[in-house]
Amino acid sequence: MAVYTPIDKKHLAEIVEDYNLGKLGSCTGITAGSVNTNYLVETSRGKFLLRIDEVKNELDVKRELDLILFLRKHAFPCPQPLADVRNHHYREVTGKYVTVYRWIDGRPAVGDRLTPARLETAGRALADLHTVTKSYKKGIENRFGYDRIAAVYGEIRRRLPSYFKRITRTLDDEVEYLRHYLENKLPKGIIHGDLFPDNLLFRGEKLVAVLDFEAASRGKFIFDLATAVNALCCDGQSYSLPKFEALIAGYESLRPLSLAEWDAFPNELRLSALRFTITRLHDFFLRAVEDGKRDDKDFRDFYERLRILRRERDGGMEGLLMAMATGYDYRKYQRVKAMEKRGSK
Repeated sequence: MAVYTPIDKKHLAEIVEDYNLGKLGSCTGITAGSVNTNYLVETSRGKFLLRIDEVKNELDVKRELDLILFLRKHAFPCPQPLADVRNHHYREVTGKYVTVYRWIDGRPAVGDRLTPARLETAGRALADLHTVTKSYKKGIENRFGYDRIAAVYGEIRRRLPSYFKRITRTLDDEVEYLRHYLENKLPKGIIHGDLFPDNLLFRGEKLVAVLDFEAASRGKFIFDLATAVNALCCDGQSYSLPKFEALIAGYESLRPLSLAEWDAFPNELRLSALRFTITRLHDFFLRAVEDGKRDDKDFRDFYERLRILRRERDGGMEGLLMAMATGYDYRKYQRVKAMEKRGSK
């Protein structure tokens, strides 16, 4: 369920008029998703997406919109925010912020639809995001960095039930391990932070939109790629080496990874798995819920990935490690560095 906030007829009519959407036909809640409330609005001028932000304050909403508008100017496939008659891209309705987007016809790449070809396309799109935004200088705070995740875990640890002892021991150990690992000198920039299958819309074989920039921020590129691997290349039971190779091939076709990034890859996978395990635990145990409306995602999906990455259980990690160890082409890296030096002169 992802319709947490109802929108009354008065506010809906005002939005339709102010955004010049035509004559209202219908407004239907969209159950997909778990963070914000979304409606499909159909009018005489077509279909539109109306989003009610459930968690962000006004400044964060403005920052997200600014990034998306920047990406649109650079032909990156993402949603198109609409402006009202006063050229405003959002408005406040009953204490929450509302945005309107053009509807995008496409299907999410879930299940069997996530083919190697589409994974390669997804990898290329993620690298495109990382390169296109090099000129984007505005800061977006990373709400899911290690320090924040460790602090969230500290908040929920004492609230976890007694039968979570085995899980708690694993998370305690992982938080401590990553505290000593942290490598912050890796290439950074704007990252998506949430490249899951349902955030990739395809029409046929064409990627028509990367959705949900809710978690977009400044961060390590390799963390963003690791999150994509965790989300797109694992079915919960094991990692798929062919899917991993397809995603990486697409990514490196635009942005080859450095030796330092290859070296950091295994730990970034673990950091990403820890991040989603802990935030999902937090949402289940600490997030306020009204009348049981919130649909909490199962933390165990990423907890089991973490166990595979820690090599506590089988699940394809050996194949990934071998691919990471052999996937680095030193001569290619040297060519990239030489090009960067020539470009800086």
